[in-house]
Amino acid sequence: MTVQEALTYIHSVCWKGSVPGLERTRELLDRMGNPEKSLRFVHIAGTNGKGSTAAMTASILRQAGYKTGLYTSPYILRFHERMQVDGVEISDEDLAAVTEFVRPHAEAMADHPTEFELVSCIAFEYFKRKGCDIVVLEVGMGGELDSTNVIDTPEVAVITNIGLDHTEYLGDTLEKVASAKAGIIKAGGTAVLYRSTPSVESVFEDRCKAVGATLVKADFDALHSISHDLSGQVFDAAGYPAIELPLLGEHQMKNTAVVLAAIGVLQSKGYHITEAQVRKGLATVSWPGRFEVLRKSPLFLVDGGHNPQCIESLTANIRAYLNGRPLTILTGVLADKDFHCMYSNVAPFAREFVTVTPDSPRSLSAADLKAYLEQFGKPVTAMDTIEDGVRKAMELAGPDGVVLAYGSLYMVGAIREAAHA
Repeated sequence: MTVQEALTYIHSVCWKGSVPGLERTRELLDRMGNPEKSLRFVHIAGTNGKGSTAAMTASILRQAGYKTGLYTSPYILRFHERMQVDGVEISDEDLAAVTEFVRPHAEAMADHPTEFELVSCIAFEYFKRKGCDIVVLEVGMGGELDSTNVIDTPEVAVITNIGLDHTEYLGDTLEKVASAKAGIIKAGGTAVLYRSTPSVESVFEDRCKAVGATLVKADFDALHSISHDLSGQVFDAAGYPAIELPLLGEHQMKNTAVVLAAIGVLQSKGYHITEAQVRKGLATVSWPGRFEVLRKSPLFLVDGGHNPQCIESLTANIRAYLNGRPLTILTGVLADKDFHCMYSNVAPFAREFVTVTPDSPRSLSAADLKAYLEQFGKPVTAMDTIEDGVRKAMELAGPDGVVLAYGSLYMVGAIREAAHA
């Protein structure tokens, strides 16, 4: 099997109509010999910040000398990003070999796995073959019924910021969403929580009591910003004065507090992780597509924010980092997202908009998005391709202007490539 054959097979697997549950994943792993049983995990669920939190945690563990797997979704540039060991993406050869091993087991099942279930099982097998000491495992959606939740009690279960997303699957209140996420907390384990409202926190408190788990709440009170610019930020956190972090925004300070709490849990369980390793892991972390600077002239930033909490962080970053400079906004969106939430708070900062169509069958067309955005009274230009949109946005901004691209993670990869061309 070639890597292209492997990717074609993976992407051909249908998910529509499948009943949510863990049975298919468990059956496939049983047929494969249960590779997940030989691994240890940091399991991460939440609405926002999962990827950043996973990247920081994995970076620290690598610096501490642990062979560290990282499983995330979606990807920015290519599928291989979803499975990494010590910061290196899975190779073409390994992806082809593991998929070839998994495929006959999947096809022997009466109820075939969904694409995400298949990919999760491929990842478990890959991390086992690479001999990972620990795997940082990001939930795909929800928690309780997510295919990653077939693992036994993890070293630590991490809950990041809770917001409303995927409400058709997870529920239409924060408490219902929290209940789905809380499903990754297992008997006798330890959970680390991003601070939230009392009603949301009570969901996790009740879950921990029910399964006999310990709950640790991240310390936000100790966070204190020292300095920030477009190259990164410096801030104090509990037990760690003057942390240097290249990821931007107050929300990343809070994500760091969650990571530090999780690292503290691991240290209490015998993992040898020094302060110097924590600092270096945070200072060297990379997580593209989150208020990321792509070029300086014009200043060009890209952000994958697409739900109310992401947009709240985005607008806070605009105020904190862009000093009131008028923005040329390059944007595309999926048709099933809340347009008003995504644009009403950002439109006041815009000088003009350029619309594109993200690479997804769920996308809203650039022309339809243009028609929607015209209500804000700013010039709007619809472009045929993302590459044309990038060129047009830079042309409109001029060498001293600012381009902000946001709206969907599905277009971040193409925007990054075009902006660097």
